[in-house]
Amino acid sequence: MREKTFFLVLLGINFLVLLLQIQGLSIGYHEAQILYGELNPLQFIIKASLSLFGYNDYALRLPMIGLHLLSVVLLYSISTYYVSRERDRLWIVLIYMLLPGVTSAALVVDDAGLIIASLFLFIYLYLRFGRFSLLLTPYLIWIDPSFAYLFVGIVVYGALKKEFIFLGVGSIALVVSLLQFGLHIGGSPESRFLDALGVYAAIFSPIVFIYLFYVLYRRAFSKEWDLLWTIATSAFVISLLLSFRQKVEVQKFAPFLLITLPLAAQTFLHTYRIRLREFRLRYRILFYSAFVLLVINTMVVFFNQYLYRFLDEPKHHFSYPMHVAKELANELKKNRVTCINANDKKLQLRLLFYGITHCEDYRLDATPSENSKKVTISYINTPIYFKYVTILNK
Repeated sequence: MREKTFFLVLLGINFLVLLLQIQGLSIGYHEAQILYGELNPLQFIIKASLSLFGYNDYALRLPMIGLHLLSVVLLYSISTYYVSRERDRLWIVLIYMLLPGVTSAALVVDDAGLIIASLFLFIYLYLRFGRFSLLLTPYLIWIDPSFAYLFVGIVVYGALKKEFIFLGVGSIALVVSLLQFGLHIGGSPESRFLDALGVYAAIFSPIVFIYLFYVLYRRAFSKEWDLLWTIATSAFVISLLLSFRQKVEVQKFAPFLLITLPLAAQTFLHTYRIRLREFRLRYRILFYSAFVLLVINTMVVFFNQYLYRFLDEPKHHFSYPMHVAKELANELKKNRVTCINANDKKLQLRLLFYGITHCEDYRLDATPSENSKKVTISYINTPIYFKYVTILNK
């Protein structure tokens, strides 16, 4: 009972911390494309939120936080099948919350958040109801083309375990998904292998990623081939194979490695607890090193605006694409400018969310002119953006 109370407190703290981060973010170009582009499931969810709460950053990002919290609850439930102690499940959930890629998916409007929540739902239904979880495959096909990697994992599991229902349903779902969305394999042979591994390490943090890889490798040779292992391994191997020929969108594959967390916890705890106390030191060092690194990564993300003080070029900041637009729109409105030619299609689309439309009455310029006024955007008393608003004579 005490651990469940701690879980709810942890969930509440996570929600409040994410909520506080919204104020420091502007809508990004990729997010604006999702919002104003072709209709898709995520756009439907975001627009429903905006219609209820108005066009503001909180209404934009609350659905992503909601999907994140749902994935946390589902991961906690999934972990009950792999670790027996509730305290261990709390550690799994806490590490999940601290993963850099998960923090990003909890705030940024992107398919990753919806994919993770849907994937965890499928895994939970599988562990709870077995083959009846396959009834969710039509929904997964509709959600996103990247679930084709899930279906590959289901097919592999069916073949290895001679579960012909999984083999048949997975094959049908895979074919339908490929027919609906297609499969892009292109480019000329050029190794992006190390690039892909680097992105994986950034998403999971280096120590966690290496250990997840070790768990997949170890279970492969010990023939512990459950559904979570086949899904994670299939997605990971496919991404590495594709990386030999083309640039891989690792963020489309990374969610399928997240389901390895309960497997990693089970392996680590078993290896740790069968040893005498005097032989556990290196495992404690490994765990606390990974945990401290995750905390540092999370603090860097949450206090990222302070990094501008140490950068000569603000555009090199990893969060720069998620900054400036909101503050610029507010400055324009203070000067009674509600439409402008931004001379930048990405910025123009981002400004639209804040009520600044396109027109030829005003223009954003990099250099001053006779009829211009300078606009400067600063974070933590550090200027990171300036342009000149030019009034055009008609």
